Amino acid sequence: MKKMKGAILPGNSSVEIREFDIPEPGYGQVLIRTKATTICGSDIRCIYREHLGKGPEGYIPGTIAGHEPCGIIEREGEGLKRFKKGDRVIVYHISGCGVCNDCRRGYYISCKSKFRAAYGWQRDGGMAPYILAEEKDLVLLPDELTYMDGAQVACGFGTVYEAIEKTGVSGNDAVLVVGLGPVGLAALMLCKAMGASQLIGVELNDYRIDLAKELNLVDHVFKPGDDTLDKILEVTAGNGVERAFDASANDAGRVLAIRATREWGKMAMIGEGGSCTFNPSPDIIHGQKTIYGSWVTSLWRMEELVERLVRWGIHPEELITHVFPLEKAAEAYALMEGGQCGKVAVVFDDV
Repeated sequence: MKKMKGAILPGNSSVEIREFDIPEPGYGQVLIRTKATTICGSDIRCIYREHLGKGPEGYIPGTIAGHEPCGIIEREGEGLKRFKKGDRVIVYHISGCGVCNDCRRGYYISCKSKFRAAYGWQRDGGMAPYILAEEKDLVLLPDELTYMDGAQVACGFGTVYEAIEKTGVSGNDAVLVVGLGPVGLAALMLCKAMGASQLIGVELNDYRIDLAKELNLVDHVFKPGDDTLDKILEVTAGNGVERAFDASANDAGRVLAIRATREWGKMAMIGEGGSCTFNPSPDIIHGQKTIYGSWVTSLWRMEELVERLVRWGIHPEELITHVFPLEKAAEAYALMEGGQCGKVAVVFDDV
C-alpha cells in the first residue's frame, strides 16, 4: 500500500510528521487530494497546547490533524450519488450520523450520536496529501473560488456566516466585532459584503489591527480599555450598534459587546471557551436585547455561503497571511499560536 506523510498534534505545543497508508475509499466515500488546509484557533486551544478537549472536541491521539480541508476528488468509492472524480470540494468538518434530527437539519456539528466523528479530531483530517471523506460531508467548490478560499469556508467563514444570518445583518446596521483574529476578520469581511453601514473593531494585537485596516475592513478600531465603550458610543451617536459579535472568548470582550449593543439590538457569541459575567437587567433585559450562541453552521448554509461569496466577489483567501508546506507544519502551528498573523495555511501541490 502506498504511503503518505501526515501531521499529528501530540500536545505540549508540538507537531509530529508521521507516515500513514493512503486510504482506499469505500462505499459512499471519496479520496480527496488535499490542496489546502488552514489552522483553526480551536486546534491551538484544544489540541496543540495540550489534549484538553472533551466530547466533540476530544482529539484521538495519532489522528491526522486539520479540520479545515479543501481539495479535489482523486478516487471514487462505489455508490456515489452526486460527486465524482475531478470535482473540487470543501469538506464539512464534522461527519454526523446522518439520521438524527440535527443531522437531518444539516447541523452535523450538533450530532450527538456515537457515530459522530470530526475530521482532524476523531478521524483523519487535512494535514496530509490525501483525505478520506464521506460523500455526504462535501460541499462543491465553484471554479471562481480558490482552494484556500474553500479551506476558510470549511470552518471559520461558515461559523461567522451562521452567526450573521441569525442576527440578520443588513445595510441598516452598525456592526461591532470584538476580537480581530481570523474569525473576527471574517466577520468584518462578510458584514461589509452584506452592506453593513458602519464597521467597528476592538482588538489588542497591533498586527491584526493593521491587517484589518490594510484590508479596509473597519471604519473604526479601538484597543480594549476602560473607555472603549465610550468610544463606541461616540462614533454611533450615543446609541451603540445594531449588531455585535464576540470572537474574543474573553469575559470583558463579551461584556463590551453586550453593552455596546443598542436597545432592541442583537449580538452573537462566536469565540469558544472563557466566561461571561454581566448584569441581566441593565445589560440586556431593560434594553430588550437578544444574545445568540452560534456554533459552526449547517451543510445547506455552507453551500449558500459558497454561492454568495461568488456573487459578492470576495475571497476569504485574503485573510491568509502565511502559507507553509506540510514539512514546515510545526512552524505554521507555532506562528498561529503566537498570534502575529492572520490566517495560516498549509498547502499541497500547485495551489
